Amino acid sequence: MQGIVLQLTRVGFLLLLWLMIWAVLRVIRNDVYAATGQRPPTRFERRTPGPARVKGAARYLVVTHGALANTRITLGTQPVLLGRADDSTLVLTDEYASERHARLIRRGDDWYVEDLGSTNGTYLDRSKVTTAVRVPIATPVRVGKTVIELRP
Repeated sequence: MQGIVLQLTRVGFLLLLWLMIWAVLRVIRNDVYAATGQRPPTRFERRTPGPARVKGAARYLVVTHGALANTRITLGTQPVLLGRADDSTLVLTDEYASERHARLIRRGDDWYVEDLGSTNGTYLDRSKVTTAVRVPIATPVRVGKTVIELRP
């Protein structure tokens, strides 16, 4: 009888140990997704690479925060230069923006942002841009204190 109780106790402790490990892994997973600004997918959701797309191509560039808030630029096929330089498409009055800070380039129906060696960096959502990165519609792009978004 004591042998059975001892075995059940061992199995119980082993089960408790695995439950604790599972809980720790779940907390770490949630922290990683929180740091990237995403939510973890549920087991019923279909896993698709990349962020969910909003239907339609971007037609406007809208300034959502900063000195030029509510400014709207109609997008064409030409690149959009962002910075303090007078020849920029969107001239920023922002002391944290470089003369030639960033550029938006169209490739097919998608727009890509690239940093042009700015001092303070360019951020897509919360991630620093180091190479040309696709910009999903309604995703904030921060250039200095100015935040812009692509809109359909």
